[in-house]
This record gives sequence, C-alpha cells and structure tokens, in this order.
Amino acid sequence: MLIDDLMPRFDAIRTEHLLVDMPIDAAWDATLDADFIETATSSRLVRTLFAVRTAGEKAIQAVTRKSPEPQPEPASMRLRDMGSEGDWILLGEDPPKEIVFGVIGHFWSGETVWEQITPTGFREFDRPGFARIVCNFSLREYGQGKTLISYECRTQATSADARKGFLRYWKPLSPFIGMVLRAQLRLIARTG
Repeated sequence: MLIDDLMPRFDAIRTEHLLVDMPIDAAWDATLDADFIETATSSRLVRTLFAVRTAGEKAIQAVTRKSPEPQPEPASMRLRDMGSEGDWILLGEDPPKEIVFGVIGHFWSGETVWEQITPTGFREFDRPGFARIVCNFSLREYGQGKTLISYECRTQATSADARKGFLRYWKPLSPFIGMVLRAQLRLIARTG
C-alpha cells in the first residue's frame, strides 16, 4: 500500500473500518467528497472533543503566556480539493483503492503548529521536535455492491523528545481519535 511506502515504521497507529452499501467507485467518490470540516462541525461528539482540546491549549497558553498567531479556518477540507503544497497535503493515490494524505507538526504541548510542506518535503523531513502524520483511506470490494473502507492514521516523531511528548499525548487520546475517524467514515457513508 502507498501508506506503507510513506511510513513503514511509526510510533502510533489508529485504524477504523466501515462497510458501506455502495459499489467501490461510488465509495471512492464519496470518500473524496466527504468534508472533514463538516465532520468537525456536525458531530456533537467531535465538536466536544475539539472544544476540550482547544480549552486545554488555551489553558497551557495562559500558563506559558504564549499566544499563537491566529490561523484562518478553511471553509471546507475535502480530499478531492487537497493540494500538494501546504499543511495537510495529498501524498498519493491509487484510484479507487487508496488515497494518502499527511501533515507535519508539533501538536501535543499547548500550541498546534503545522509545517508548510510538499510531498518531497514530507518524505525528507527530519527536523527534531516534530511528528509526521500520514493517513489513508483504503477501499476494498466486499460482496455484491458493498465496499469496506478503512481509515488509518500513523504518526512518527522526528526525535526522542518529540516521541516522548507525542506518546504522552497519544495514549489517553487514542480512543477519542478513533471516534473522530469513525465519524468521518459515517459521513462518507452518508455522502454516497
């Protein structure tokens, strides 16, 4: 799989699956069209999780007296529209079987900072203190007119201190991250 080529070794992984009642080509289109922003705003659970995260970041910022630069929120975030330069970027695809995207940042200690990257930059990035996240949706035909969609996220830290900080963040949050992944899969099922 493309995700294996991009990140064969990782510090953390989360995978969720959903069987959808649509043929693989329709499931592929639904995967490309499902809006991550809609998941973040329409799911009460996901909104609550992001609100808790934001409150935690603000508390840490108040203690450290650091104010991050405000970042504009995108109106939508669909894989179909994802570019190959920016923070979250498209890293590869094999239609209708797999699409891979990722980001590099520091997001576990009170301020989320995403790097501006390209696919080549993603592969080569090794600056200490960060983590690379690679995600994919993989699709497999499953019986007559059904598709199994898997959503996988892998994270690899770029240094020992980043790994320690990231894993301290990951361990309690992994179940909640799974909930976010499942919410996106449910949106794909509704989009199709």
